[in-house]
Amino acid sequence: MKNLKGLLLGVGVAAAMLTACSSADKQATTVSGLNPAAFDSTINGKKTALFILKNQNGMEVCITNYGGRVVSLVVPDKDGKPTDVVLGFDNIRQYADTLNSPSDYGSTVGRYANRINDGKIVLNGDTIQLRQNDTGNGAKHCLHGGGNTGWMHQVWDAEQPNDTTLILTLVSPDGDNGFPGNVEAKATFTVLPDNTIDILMEATTDKETVINMTNHSYFNLNGDPTREGDNMVLMVNADNYTPSDATYMTTGEIKPVEGTPMDFRTPTPLSLNINNTEFDQIKNATGFDHNWCLNTYKDGVGDDKTVCASLYSPETGIFLEMFTNEPGVQVYSGNFQGVGRDADIVRKLGKKYPKHVSVCLESQKYPDTPNKPEWPSAVVKPGEKYMSHVAYKFTIK
Repeated sequence: MKNLKGLLLGVGVAAAMLTACSSADKQATTVSGLNPAAFDSTINGKKTALFILKNQNGMEVCITNYGGRVVSLVVPDKDGKPTDVVLGFDNIRQYADTLNSPSDYGSTVGRYANRINDGKIVLNGDTIQLRQNDTGNGAKHCLHGGGNTGWMHQVWDAEQPNDTTLILTLVSPDGDNGFPGNVEAKATFTVLPDNTIDILMEATTDKETVINMTNHSYFNLNGDPTREGDNMVLMVNADNYTPSDATYMTTGEIKPVEGTPMDFRTPTPLSLNINNTEFDQIKNATGFDHNWCLNTYKDGVGDDKTVCASLYSPETGIFLEMFTNEPGVQVYSGNFQGVGRDADIVRKLGKKYPKHVSVCLESQKYPDTPNKPEWPSAVVKPGEKYMSHVAYKFTIK
């Protein structure tokens, strides 16, 4: 879920702060074709790097501590061919250049993933103004914790204790993009033997605040991100969704998917309705960019042992199953990819991406939950521990 206009606001070209690495032309050493040296740099006084996680069953996950981003994710296809199934860049320069190549590819989003209406929240009777970085269609929302100055553009501290685990930590100061409280955040990435990437996101605060973290990987299971990915088959285990207005802000309604193009309870090709201009929700978003209310979340508890969503490529046979303890999932179908000047941006391994090339499956509290008290709360108080869990399991179908 992304708005390029919103992402363009903020710090501008962070690339000017980069320290070039003289070994950037070394031969690629990852299965996905990445050159780790292209991620060695210094941004705002902190070192960036590429960390490689792998198991014995053909899974390789490459992550940079710049924004806690999944840069590549390789799994075998039906013929055993290693296939990179996420979008991104192959160098730190483009990730950090928020003017010429703005993105949230693969990022660990915080403090609050998705949108907060008018960038305002009320805590303990006090109205708090957050950074308004999402201004498309007349909006003044806070998107992804402030976009270019949010957690997805911070350098996280990194520890890799073994080949399968990466621990990223970040200290977010009181007033960070307007959010109250000194927050200590942690994201632990673990590659499991069954080709699951398991992500545990945790945080504590010294002042009442709101926290809603997510991973923003863009999945294309076809193995060719130069073509549209609307042939992929989506399932969402949800009877209801939250409609949005023309600024992508939730209206406060919760509506049934029954009898609408939002019904993915049975696996359905995205192409069936992704261009449906008769249904206002899809017409406004030019695709899917909505929150589904997961059936796996009941009575304030999420079941992260039951599949909440899945995605399948009939071309490669790669089948993704998603698990989370969160109440919602944002399905974003890459509606801003390949549109306008975005179409000219060269990405990973020299490729350009078209519209609807990918699908994001973002675990989350519902968008604008802080202003809708009847929805599952995102409030975290001192002494409490925020914990969000999401896992993506890859098999062949």
